[in-house]
Formats: sequence, C-alpha cells, structure tokens
Amino acid sequence: MDQNPDHEACPPPRESRDWLARLVGFDSVSRHGNLALIEEIETALGALASSPGQPLCFERIENDEGTKSNLLVRVGPDLPGGVVLSGHTDVVPVDGQPWSSDPFELTERDGRLYGRGSCDMKGFIACCLGQLEYWRGLELKHPLYLALSYDEEIGCLGAPRMIERLAAKPHPPHLAIIGEPTMMRPVTRQKGITVLRTRVTGLEAHSSQIPSGVSAVHVAARLISRIETIMHELSEERACDEAYNVPYSTLHVGKVEGGTAINIMARECVFDWEVRHLPEQGFKTIFERFDRFARSLEFELRERAPTVSIDTETVVATVPGLRAEADNPALAFLAPLLRDETPQGAVAFATEAGQFQQAGFSAIVCGPGDIAQAHQPDEFIAVEQLAACDALMRRLGEALCR
Repeated sequence: MDQNPDHEACPPPRESRDWLARLVGFDSVSRHGNLALIEEIETALGALASSPGQPLCFERIENDEGTKSNLLVRVGPDLPGGVVLSGHTDVVPVDGQPWSSDPFELTERDGRLYGRGSCDMKGFIACCLGQLEYWRGLELKHPLYLALSYDEEIGCLGAPRMIERLAAKPHPPHLAIIGEPTMMRPVTRQKGITVLRTRVTGLEAHSSQIPSGVSAVHVAARLISRIETIMHELSEERACDEAYNVPYSTLHVGKVEGGTAINIMARECVFDWEVRHLPEQGFKTIFERFDRFARSLEFELRERAPTVSIDTETVVATVPGLRAEADNPALAFLAPLLRDETPQGAVAFATEAGQFQQAGFSAIVCGPGDIAQAHQPDEFIAVEQLAACDALMRRLGEALCR
C-alpha cells in the first residue's frame, strides 16, 4: 500500500510520461495498423529482459494477414493467480478535427497531456510499460500480464485471439483489468454492441406513378421508424438498469444512403445501425423484434413487387457486455488498492471486458482519464490521472508479492 496520501497530486514518473510520448508518436489509427508501435515496445522489452530481475516473456499474436498484431507480455513466474492488464493500441482518426497541436506529438499545457490516444488508451499502456522495471525488481508470487490488442476501435476484433491464448495456458491468469478511461473508478458493468447494415431493394418507377413501384427509401423509413419504436418500448419495459446513465438498451441509425433522383422511386436504400444492449438482455431478443417487422413488411410488399427484399447483415459481430458478478474477484482484488473509491457501476461504451468475461475471466474496467475526452479533437489526459494510475500500478505489483 502506498503510504503517500497525496500521490495523485504528484507528477507521474518520468518513465510513464516518456512512454506516453513515444506511443502517441505512432499514428496507430486502425486503418494504418500498429506494427511499428509493437516493434518499439518489443525492442524495449528485449533490452529490459537482458537485465537481472523477474522473468519477462512476450509474444506476438497477429491477424491473418500479418498486418496487425496483439502483444502478450508476462512479468513474473509462470504460476496460477496472475492478473491481466489489458489495453488497445489502436486509436480513432483525426480527419477533419480542429486540433490545436499535432495530434501525434504529445504536448503539455496546463497540467494536461494532449495527443491522439493519450486518454483512450495509451495513457494506461504507458503506465504499465513504465512500471515494468519496478515490477521485475519485486518478489512476485503471481505473474502480471500485459495484453495489448489491435482493432478495438472498429469492433474489438483483435483481443479474442489473445484471450483464447491466455485461457489455454497451463496456469491461466485469475482476472483481467481493462484500463479504459474511467477516472480511476472501477466499473463492473458495460453494455454490449452489435453493428448492422440493412439493405432494402425496391422497384424503380416514375415518381408520378406511385402504384407502379416500391420506393426503397420509403421502406427504409418505415424500418427506421420501427427501430426507434423498439427503443421506446425497451425504455418503458422493466428490463432497465438504473446504474447506467441511459438505463435501457438503445438502437441508433447512423447512416442512410439511397435513391438516384428526385423523380425516380428509389431501387435501393442502405442504412447502418447499432444496438447497444444491456448484458442481461443481449442482442438476439432485441433484433428479433426488428426482424419480425421486416419479414412481415417484406411479405406485404412482395404481393405487389416480388423482387422487393429486406436484408440485414452483421457489420461488426456482437461485442458482449460485461455482466454484474455477485461475487466479483476482480473487484475484490482491485478495490483495496484504489483507497476509498466505490464502484462506479456501469458504462454505456463497449470495451474488451465482456470478451474476457465470456472466456471465463473475472473482469473489471478501470483506467486513467475521462471518456468524455475520447475521440475528441485536442484529446488529453490530466497529469494527475497519469500519476494516480502509476501509483495504482505500483500497489498492484506489491499485492502480487503476497
């Protein structure tokens, strides 16, 4: 336990700040890949592993094309009871955002460290990497794992391969801490998310001859209206969780494209939408409400135009939510290290925590920074948040010596 009650007011160790500057310097937007960043970390790990201390092992777990990679690191003995510290290395684009400074160069102003990913979530990764040397000098009785993933921002695509590798180990770790920005408050629940694309195929006709055709745009409008109605129904039903700031599952249409000219009944209309579902409710039961309406509407329209179709595909497979655990080992382990913090409860944004839980790990979300800064121009993490995370990382290492 850290004996300095004012640790949050202290500046972060130079190591984590330096690491953050190095990590922000890589344009690891998902469309570009993350291999250069992974190589930078591997080089540092290789140099550190050659010095005395606890065992330090690492391995890549790549995508099929070899263009992106997870990095799995173990510090300490290969024994049961380990803890995973999970973070994603990819960031969202900066295109069109009015940044006040170079988004890929860490800039400090007024106690804030600006740069793309500084908050989401290279700040957490920097704190982990900055503590490696300290952890290697401890008498660890249980290992620490760093699980650095790719493509979290476009659907949590990279983590499952790494989680599968962890679960298959002879001595799999005990629990996982996902360091998404929560202002260092533990989060024990999160919504899941599924991203969908619905394509409506109608029948073209002159717009003055409405009975002769079926407008795909009009059909899409009816479907979109039904999507909103389903969300209102969910908000009025008992399947709500007041721990979330939006206590019900939500549905949202974010993009619509269709039609060719004002005087042509549209042959095609496509819209992209999402379902953010409470973990206890799940995606399937919500989608079935939409699908029943879509099938009924399609049947009705085919009586007039047999070629009409309504097809929905999954664009991003369901990222599972994080369910509340009655006996939460991750919270029981972490809470004493967080001093007087109490569980924040639940967040609406998706993380890799549900994927860890689905694989059998006890999982919790807790990391530095404010999610309100994520994906924004002039994204930043407060210096005091970085310092608080550094202090937690030290106490966490000490806890694994017991």
